[in-house]
Amino acid sequence: MGELFAGTSGWAYTTWKPGFYPAKLASAKFLSHYSSRLNSVELNYTFRSFPTEKLLNNWIAATPSPFKFSVKAHQSITHIKRLRDAAGKASDFIASLAPLERAGRLGPILFQLPPNLKYDLALLKDFLAGLPGKQRQAFEFRHSSWFQDDVFSALQTANIALCQAESEDLKTPEVHTADFSYARLRKDDYSAKTRRELAAKLQKMVKDGDAFLYFKHEDEPDGPLNAEELLKAVRAE
Repeated sequence: MGELFAGTSGWAYTTWKPGFYPAKLASAKFLSHYSSRLNSVELNYTFRSFPTEKLLNNWIAATPSPFKFSVKAHQSITHIKRLRDAAGKASDFIASLAPLERAGRLGPILFQLPPNLKYDLALLKDFLAGLPGKQRQAFEFRHSSWFQDDVFSALQTANIALCQAESEDLKTPEVHTADFSYARLRKDDYSAKTRRELAAKLQKMVKDGDAFLYFKHEDEPDGPLNAEELLKAVRAE
């Protein structure tokens, strides 16, 4: 039996006052408040910057011990090198996450490919072969040409999750390739009916292992509130 880790892509949004953050809460205390209601966050900061040890330690200190930080891989790996000869850069990036790993706070590392990077099985296999194998990792493909059985098989062999990325433009096939699940919900609106269906699906998913789920941030606090609702529903079950 696994656990649901749910949250949003980031937390530092003043527009979430007062719907999620108290009206007078200082921005320096946003993460502490966020982690009192949700148990995970996806770091988009790391897409543009390698995190410093001091920064990660500050985030660790601001959150309770079960809280997990999932991490988007740096753009130099996925968007500049586009996976080619990028294993060394990926290893350096993963090494920068050591404070999270030592503290037991590291969630999956998400490799999000650019929309114009099309299917290339040899490229994918070469990159996967050079990755350190002990961290949880997930891949988000944003071109439909990647949705093929040999890609799913390569991920399964490496125990890497196929990110279930749901947006207005692209729907990832529901294929399970690892002993955990990773989902990014990118649509603009999720009705009450859809949220109930999501909760039922997640209740089944956590029977097979941990599930990590993140809503995108918007100006309104719907994302964190939806994540909180799903956490309560799955825990009640």
